[in-house]
Amino acid sequence: MNGTPGTEIDVIVVGAGPTGLLLAGDLAAAGLEVALVERRPHETSNLVRAFAVHARTLELLDARDLADELVKRGTALTRLNLFSKLSLDLSRLRSRFPFVLITPQYEVEQLLERRAVAAGVRFLYDTELRGLRQDADSVTAEVTGPDGAPEELRARYLVGADGVRSAVRRTLGVPFPGESVISSIMLADVRLTEEPEGALMASGTSDAFAFVVPFGDGWYRVGAWSRHRLVPDSEPVDFDEVRTLTRTALGTDLGMHDPRWLSRFHSDERQVPEYRKGRVFLAGDAAHVHSPAGGQGMNTGLQDAANLSWKLAAVLRGEAPEPEALLDSYHDERHPVGAMVLRSSGALIRMAMVHTPAMLAARALGTGLLNRIRPASAKAMGMVSGTGIAYAAGRGAHRLTGRRVPDLALAEGRLYELLREGAFVLVAPRGGAAPDVPTAPGRVIRASWANPTRRETLLVRPDGYIAWAGSGS
Repeated sequence: MNGTPGTEIDVIVVGAGPTGLLLAGDLAAAGLEVALVERRPHETSNLVRAFAVHARTLELLDARDLADELVKRGTALTRLNLFSKLSLDLSRLRSRFPFVLITPQYEVEQLLERRAVAAGVRFLYDTELRGLRQDADSVTAEVTGPDGAPEELRARYLVGADGVRSAVRRTLGVPFPGESVISSIMLADVRLTEEPEGALMASGTSDAFAFVVPFGDGWYRVGAWSRHRLVPDSEPVDFDEVRTLTRTALGTDLGMHDPRWLSRFHSDERQVPEYRKGRVFLAGDAAHVHSPAGGQGMNTGLQDAANLSWKLAAVLRGEAPEPEALLDSYHDERHPVGAMVLRSSGALIRMAMVHTPAMLAARALGTGLLNRIRPASAKAMGMVSGTGIAYAAGRGAHRLTGRRVPDLALAEGRLYELLREGAFVLVAPRGGAAPDVPTAPGRVIRASWANPTRRETLLVRPDGYIAWAGSGS
């Protein structure tokens, strides 16, 4: 898979995690020359990191013809039970995927890598970024390959999707302000002799919290934390301690046994102030990192990639009337989303860590209200699932502009099947006059509503958000 591309590269992507793989695959599918630089050797890691794929991410994978296969590999959970009192019914989501899919991160990576290979991405494994420089026309990446020899790769743009310890971010000198929010969380992948109550269990006491999530193949991910034992990440994990803490937090250890993997980690809340610096962009954990509560990390990175890829493709193919404004819109749209995820995941982890009687009572009251007040529950589900994310629209824009579009029934098929072309989709009333819509920065597929009574006109972006909307025929 390794290769040495020439200097005529459109985009260098650094980091072959989910974010980098989706982005590189999108760009190559758009006909661009893409090199993907990854410091690790080419091998599938057994380390299970992220494990939740939310509805919005599944919609984006559906637009790449990957979602149905991934769903077959995982376990769909339609209800999330948190803090004993709070239960979110995901089956109410207006999505083709009204659930959260539990599947190991490497399953997502395998599908995205296969797509990127088929699209023609040139992979440079065991290659490490050492430096960057850019001018008005290009970016030059200084790297060392498997033999340790220095090389230079030159491209029009570069994207750092290389994780929380991003070499791209460090080389650029971009600050990563924030703080550590929780330390010494223990993780274990185990077998259980008892079935959990509900698909996902998560709760805590004044001294500890724990969660249990199924992978669907007989293995479970257990996380446990104690307020009274905060040790460095390097401290070995004692499996008996995981069981004890789980019993404390959940009232049972579910007969966990035979751990195949044990680890300890801490969680930071950090975000770069700018997602773009000249011809270099940051995405995924290189741009933002937050607590694992809500399982939104990998999902947010994949959605960063889907937002950026079509914009870079439009600019590189000469289809954007205002290329700089279009590229700047990546930061304008995704930075607020990253900040929102920091707030929401931070709120969840802080709720799990409360310990005084007054705070525990307030948590119980708040979660009880969320259960009973349907609009509040729907908003919470929209934030966690990603289906509630919308982008700001300009003054005077239609109320639907910037909203995410669920799968729509069209005369030509499902909307997300049409989005697999990587183009804009213009959805117009059947039999009406050709609508007068703004020029899209890219190819447009014309479609019509399956329902002949629908009179709205929608111009849907390649990432499934509404670029323009109008009422009437």
